[in-house]
Amino acid sequence: MKTKYGDLTYCTNIHAGESWEDHFAQLQEHVPVIKQELAPDQSFGIGLRLSGKASIVLMEEPALKNFRQWLNDINGYVSIINGFPYGGFHRTVVKDKVHAPDWTQTERVEYTIRLAKILAQLLPEGTDGGISTSPLTYRFWHTAEQLPEVFEKTTLHLLQVVDQLIQVKQATGKLIHIDIEPEPDGLLGKGKDFLNWYTQYLLPLGIPFIAKYFGCSAGAAELHIRQHVQLCYDVCHFAVGFEDHFAMIRELQSLGIRTGRIQISAALKAELPENPVERQAVITSFSGYNEPVYLHQVVALQQNGQLKRYPDLPDALNDADRSSAKEWRAHFHVPVFEEKLGLLRSTQKDIEKVVALHKQDPFTSHLEAETYTWEVLPEKQKLPVAGSIIREMQWVKRLLADNS
Repeated sequence: MKTKYGDLTYCTNIHAGESWEDHFAQLQEHVPVIKQELAPDQSFGIGLRLSGKASIVLMEEPALKNFRQWLNDINGYVSIINGFPYGGFHRTVVKDKVHAPDWTQTERVEYTIRLAKILAQLLPEGTDGGISTSPLTYRFWHTAEQLPEVFEKTTLHLLQVVDQLIQVKQATGKLIHIDIEPEPDGLLGKGKDFLNWYTQYLLPLGIPFIAKYFGCSAGAAELHIRQHVQLCYDVCHFAVGFEDHFAMIRELQSLGIRTGRIQISAALKAELPENPVERQAVITSFSGYNEPVYLHQVVALQQNGQLKRYPDLPDALNDADRSSAKEWRAHFHVPVFEEKLGLLRSTQKDIEKVVALHKQDPFTSHLEAETYTWEVLPEKQKLPVAGSIIREMQWVKRLLADNS
């Protein structure tokens, strides 16, 4: 739905269903209810999540025709797609497989091109569109010696998609961008990793690549890249890494790198008391979020100010007795409307900070609430999905209000 500060949607990766038929059934069940509560008299956007399998089906008629008709019937639209998770994402062990296939593989290229062609058919006139994607690959799948080759290979594969996006824009006038989503333990795990890759790999490799394929100048090639490769600013991911939002956003702007979307999401955090009993109580609270489906990377702020990183929550829990950390932050998406979670907290304040910076100087046209973990939350936090989405979106709408 339209707001003064951008197009506000929610990501449908909250809804189960890997086949198009199953996922569409979920959309038909939940979206009209959510829209009626949030935007009964205006058009309503969704951030569409499509698995690899679903994208193949939706590429073809009559599936795409039927979906467009349904969107028209409910006064809905799609301007952004979540193209990060390719395979199963609910009711199965996901963990590091969320990155597979990664950008070293042609399956990721083909999948993302399918998503671009679908989005070109759905994107409203006069609106830019975005496809979020993984931070190239999962870092622990590669040795340090392999990384230069991995950076080059993944970047060249991504540029094949940029090639297609330029052609889409030339043929239809529609601007679609790939939104790279840094995530803990991704090859681009932090904001600085993304900036370094953009300036040290993407532009140096991409400018001659695009200039050659389109017979254009280096300046024109650079403009194409900057239009079609942007950042997905997932607030949860940046908060887990204790990143400085103000500094990151200003550096993006100073380098002329665009932000395709802000994903409005919250992580778990808590200070670790020095008192052993109180400290153990906090650790026990974190263990209540130790579930087997998703990776929940932990970043621990040490007493000396350094950061210690754990690949998953069990690794941090196993090290808790030996750790000198004073605060933990865990990559577990929790409801954005709750800051207090028993002895734990959420990084809700980070959302408030990023939204405040955006309101002062808007740096994207897409805002997407993204909490996909409802099925694996502790029992007391599991609430009906539609009602939970409505609460999240209402909380964000209040945050976007000028009197907030």
